[in-house]
Amino acid sequence: MTNLKITQIKSVISEKQNQRDTLRTLGLKKIGQSTVREDRPEVLGMIRTVAHLVTVEEVD
Repeated sequence: MTNLKITQIKSVISEKQNQRDTLRTLGLKKIGQSTVREDRPEVLGMIRTVAHLVTVEEVD
């Protein structure tokens, strides 16, 4: 499986609580912070929930 680098690019202020919780579950707390996760259906669903707050790129 490939890995995904997920970077938070926007603030969670004025976002819904479930979106804040999703970012925290992904391991993101601050703007500019990145994390690497496996390309799994669960992770893709979380990314879809907060797609407007993050950028995603493939990493080897």
